[in-house]
Amino acid sequence: MALTAVATPRYRQRRMTTTITGATDGDLARAIAAGAAADAAETELYHRFAPRVRLYGLRHLRDEDAARDLMQQVLMVTIEKLRAGAIRDMDMIGSFILGTSRMLAVNLKRRDRRRQALLEAFPPEHPALRAAAAGIDEHGLEGCLSTLAERERTIMLLTFYGDRSSREIAQTLGISEGNVRVIRSRAVDRLRACMGAAERAS
Repeated sequence: MALTAVATPRYRQRRMTTTITGATDGDLARAIAAGAAADAAETELYHRFAPRVRLYGLRHLRDEDAARDLMQQVLMVTIEKLRAGAIRDMDMIGSFILGTSRMLAVNLKRRDRRRQALLEAFPPEHPALRAAAAGIDEHGLEGCLSTLAERERTIMLLTFYGDRSSREIAQTLGISEGNVRVIRSRAVDRLRACMGAAERAS
């Protein structure tokens, strides 16, 4: 019996949904890359991998919000790469997602360490950070960094953005650890003054 004009789209939708649900991970990746039933394929891929990425984030980041951020970022990167045709082996999409989870988790850890180091250098009672919930004004901080002398700026960047110890910075720059600490302390004072002036002017 022939399907009516109304029933045909519904039948195709049910058939497509059944096909997507039973598809392999590689099939989903190929569907997204080809743009064929891409919305359904993206939704199914998300449902399959989002819980796994979240658990990975909980295990390595030990924070629910950070784990959910990781989950969103990893799946967004994956889908964007698939749409752009940037993933060669579609059948290894699970490995790609795991690798992306590892890379982004490391980046999140570095961001948190940098933010913590900045909070220690600029305590919340400082005018520029009067509201702890507001976090660090990194844009303003970058502007103030540009006002430092080259060596001061280098030491600050290596400390807070490069996660380098005083010993490592000293070896890189060919100076003593004591000099690193002195220059860094002076640079922190200048940044505090700069950020305080910016805060008063705003």
